[in-house]
Amino acid sequence: MGEFDDGEYAGINEVTSPRENNARKVSVLPLLFLIFYEVSGGPFGVEDTVRAAGPLLALLGFLVFPFIWSVPEALITAEMGTMFPENGGYVVWVSSALGPYWGFQLGWMKWLSGVIDNALYPVLFLDYLKSAIPALGGGLPRVLAVLVLTVILTYMNYRGLTIVGWVAVSLGILSILPFVVMGLISIPKLRPSRWLVVDVQSVDWNLYLNTLFWNLNYWDSISTLAGEVHNPKKTLPKALFYAVILVVLSYFFPLLIGTGAVPLERDLWTDGYFSDIAKILGGVWLRVWIQGAAAASNMGMFVAEMSSDSFQLLGMAERGLLPEFFSKRSRYGTPLFGILFSASGVILLSWLSFQEIVAAENFLYCFGMILEFIAFVLLRMKCPHAPRPFKIHGGTVGAIILCIPPTVLICVVLALSSFKVMVVSLAAVAIGLVMQPCLKLIENKRWLKFSVSSDLPDDITTHEPLLR
Repeated sequence: MGEFDDGEYAGINEVTSPRENNARKVSVLPLLFLIFYEVSGGPFGVEDTVRAAGPLLALLGFLVFPFIWSVPEALITAEMGTMFPENGGYVVWVSSALGPYWGFQLGWMKWLSGVIDNALYPVLFLDYLKSAIPALGGGLPRVLAVLVLTVILTYMNYRGLTIVGWVAVSLGILSILPFVVMGLISIPKLRPSRWLVVDVQSVDWNLYLNTLFWNLNYWDSISTLAGEVHNPKKTLPKALFYAVILVVLSYFFPLLIGTGAVPLERDLWTDGYFSDIAKILGGVWLRVWIQGAAAASNMGMFVAEMSSDSFQLLGMAERGLLPEFFSKRSRYGTPLFGILFSASGVILLSWLSFQEIVAAENFLYCFGMILEFIAFVLLRMKCPHAPRPFKIHGGTVGAIILCIPPTVLICVVLALSSFKVMVVSLAAVAIGLVMQPCLKLIENKRWLKFSVSSDLPDDITTHEPLLR
């Protein structure tokens, strides 16, 4: 599906990030689990696919959907991320293909969807704890707990990406291990006939597709950390390849266990039902372990998402798309103001419900992905001979064909959006359309300082610095 090119980068340094810093680079294993937490974090949140469509379609969805969406997005990320191995990721791709105005729009939509998504995790973390600590169910204790949890996890990001990466490895193992144990315990109780249950007429297609989409997107988010990756030319494609396998298995086998070992009651398949299945199969101890793994998973997804969001802002500032202060790094090499702004957004949005978060983030994410697909194809057309350390086979025609299935899926997801979600999301898009000219005015008036980093590689489309 893709190939490595051992040729040199055209003005792009393949090992060091565009801006030298004192943080250690991320290697394959931490990067693999950072991607795992950007996309998945484990099977927590997939239960609604069974409630919406039954066991057979739920299982088929997590086998077929990755080929329609996850694999194309991961392949595009591998090619473009090694073509532009710097912080800013997809913002740089779109800026090179469509210009800085649309690069800014993509950055705004992707950052906002990421922050909206991240607002979910402290809330879900507390939801798994409130059965043991009822006071966390609401009121002032819950508000304080959200603030404290956000501060602690934000500090982990501040201390350095490599620390976050190895934390993601530990949390990933903790999230997966109890399902391995549950699978072994369930073997005598498995009934294969339960996997074949389907009733097409009762399928809730909106819930089904949105749940699949939410659980299998964000493959491109790791591109905003490409400047922090050790030898991204080889490390990034390898980590993406193994991450696709890990994510699919982490969804499919828990669903296989849950639907095959327990009699089907579709209405019970909601968030948290895996812990109930654990109690049925193994007892209270396994339920507690699953709940602990779910809490750890939410922590891992938070730290991975915030890493991506904050480095995206740093990369945009290095390109001159945001004020210069966003490019300031802490003494640990992390993007100080990017972390602070992302954490503030999480706190402000933490009052939203799970359904509102998923719907709003999916809508904004879809718009951003359309720009990425256009940029991918245009760069194939404009720069067919530009060095691509990892390149997808098929030329320009192959690139277009690769983008067709996910684009059709995007249109379906957008069409299924509610009127309220559509209005709110389009309003957010409109803010970005106005914000970029306002920032340009602020720069011209010299109210804030903007600058383009001299350490950045040349734009491969012009062989000149990618200025605004």
